[in-house]
Amino acid sequence: MDVQSILKGLNSDQRAAVLHDHQKGAQLLILAGAGSGKTSVLTKRIQYRIASGVLPEKILALTFTAKAAAEMRERVQKLFPKAGVRLCTFHSLALYMLRQKIGGRFAYEMVGFEKPPVPQESSDREFLESLSRLKVSPKSLNRENLFADAGRSGMEAKLSVLRKEVLSSGVVVFEDLIYQAIRLLETCDEARDYFREMWSEILVDEYQDINPSQYRLVRALLGDRKELFVVGDDDQAIYGFRGADIGNIDRFCKDFKESTLIRLEWNYRSTSNILHLANGIFTNKPLRLRKVLRAGNPCGSGGNPLFRENRRPEVWVSDNPVEEIQKIVDAVKTLKMSYDLHWKNFAVLVRYNRQRLYYETALAEAGLPVAGSDIEGVPLEDGIHVETVHASKGLQYAVVFYAGLAEGLTPGECTGNSAQRKKQLDEERRLYYVGVTRAEAYLILLYCKKRFWKGRLRKLRRSRFLPGQNKKPTNLNMPVILYRAYVAVTVLLYMLIHILLLPFIMLRYRSEFHTWFEHKIQKFSSFCMNRLRIDLSVEDQALLGKVDWTRPVFVMGNHNSYSDIPVIFLAVERMVGFIAKNELRYIPFLSFWMHRIGCIFVNREKGGGARLIRESMARGRVPVLCIFPEGTRGHDESLSPFKSGGFRLSIESDATILPVVIRGSRYAWESRKNMKHVKVTARILEPLDTKKLREEKGAALEPRKDVMKVIRERMEASLR
Repeated sequence: MDVQSILKGLNSDQRAAVLHDHQKGAQLLILAGAGSGKTSVLTKRIQYRIASGVLPEKILALTFTAKAAAEMRERVQKLFPKAGVRLCTFHSLALYMLRQKIGGRFAYEMVGFEKPPVPQESSDREFLESLSRLKVSPKSLNRENLFADAGRSGMEAKLSVLRKEVLSSGVVVFEDLIYQAIRLLETCDEARDYFREMWSEILVDEYQDINPSQYRLVRALLGDRKELFVVGDDDQAIYGFRGADIGNIDRFCKDFKESTLIRLEWNYRSTSNILHLANGIFTNKPLRLRKVLRAGNPCGSGGNPLFRENRRPEVWVSDNPVEEIQKIVDAVKTLKMSYDLHWKNFAVLVRYNRQRLYYETALAEAGLPVAGSDIEGVPLEDGIHVETVHASKGLQYAVVFYAGLAEGLTPGECTGNSAQRKKQLDEERRLYYVGVTRAEAYLILLYCKKRFWKGRLRKLRRSRFLPGQNKKPTNLNMPVILYRAYVAVTVLLYMLIHILLLPFIMLRYRSEFHTWFEHKIQKFSSFCMNRLRIDLSVEDQALLGKVDWTRPVFVMGNHNSYSDIPVIFLAVERMVGFIAKNELRYIPFLSFWMHRIGCIFVNREKGGGARLIRESMARGRVPVLCIFPEGTRGHDESLSPFKSGGFRLSIESDATILPVVIRGSRYAWESRKNMKHVKVTARILEPLDTKKLREEKGAALEPRKDVMKVIRERMEASLR
């Protein structure tokens, strides 16, 4: 099997995950943002390992539902029809392990079962009766934790009676299987060696949803080996009520100190304005777990014009439910007709099931087909979907009406002490994020001031999750020359203050300082846009997903203004250094930041730029450098003659060239005439891989003709 066919269509981060070398990078944690193609990465990883010579029977992949396991199995077997990969749920894995015969004995016998275990749904009534018979408080234990080994002072003797009954009958609940599999691995060396030999590689899907016992099972199977490949999204951890422990993701890097972390941030579901809202939901996360979702498919599925409009999410406020339903009905009819959408392209999402029942009834009474409702002449599957956010996880809709954005509904009611309320509120925020990221092209957040809830008419306060009211722009009224002085002083002051704060920041963030710095560069660039009164739009940002960021990248931009620098930062969404001929030592703090962002200082007469880049790579830093090939800032938006040095350097460095064309930036600074906001666009163009080009052309490669001319033609075409 050709490995390249497996890797086809993957972006650079997905590709790095699929190709991960456990021996060099140890265990791998993939933080997969919403809509980032995590299932594709998992299945292609399995295919890649099989193509690399790993026996399929040696691969164990765990997920949470039989449906998800079947879907992955189907994808894997498209390339390897008879591959015997074990793709299963945690509970089916545990049952399989207990039924294995090891050294002449069944594994279930090794942990004390007298009969083969048969999982059944637990009867709460029977269990409560058993606890009452043994004089054990019902609040002290639930059935799922009967075999948990957490200390229960004074209860062991009583609980052992219940445990013996289970072991004797073989009638178990699903969680019993997990605990018994753990016990098997932790107490029986023969069984532990048997199963570790059986599976040499372990993959786990939805890692954020595993509970402590499932985590223990994975650790016991893995031992001190490195072959662990897990995919999860802490932002979508919404099953705390089932015992899922979000702390597993936070602990991964602590438990596996040599491990690697890869972020999948390209979202292939939603438009950029929806993702902008989603990115603003979490503000206090640990730096190492932060993700920035980017639109990887800006035209949407099928190229429907609704996707190209890239609408901003809207907040609709209604005084009462009747008004709200009428707004939804009118909008659905208009959108369906205007954009040729199907009924199934619409969804109404809610927090609670009782809300779902209300909207299903109200929409049906208004004459709209609802999926699952038996309306004559309308297929059951082709109707508006009305569902809870929990049920919507993993699904997507062109248009989403997210209802109930009010305190007590979204977020839902939080109870207990302050720590418990905070934990619940954090999960409510993650649930809100899941709801927002179900929308592909158009998201409407609904707030109704009054509605019947829990038996009476209530006044509801606006949800704390809703975007703030649009702030009125500050009216600056001063001469342009004073305004420019004001901008220069505030921007330079921002840079100076952070130099003074840097020792304290480095002490606080320590090993995460580089991540903090990358994040701060984006904050600084946004600050500059605000001060310069620039309304920036970035076009074709999805092309960034084609760039291999593990190798040097040269950003080639047309140069019209000093404001191009923060524009480049925001367009590429990475920390970008510059190739410069001097260090601006006469302005010390500017020189300081030039070094911090990774500028390369090249003496044009002596050269040596490629050597400096190789040295940077040897220190573990992959250079991302910007070059303005015109050399000087243009006086208009037409391109000046290019200098070839940067293109030669890119070839010597095996770099990818990423062209960026900026429009309108000169009017924000050098040619500013008034205090109005200025529209600036930065368009990402198709990247050019000089390493691949050199491999194709060899000695026949001509930098001016094959590289510089190609990039110039692309930039000129964009400016026309």
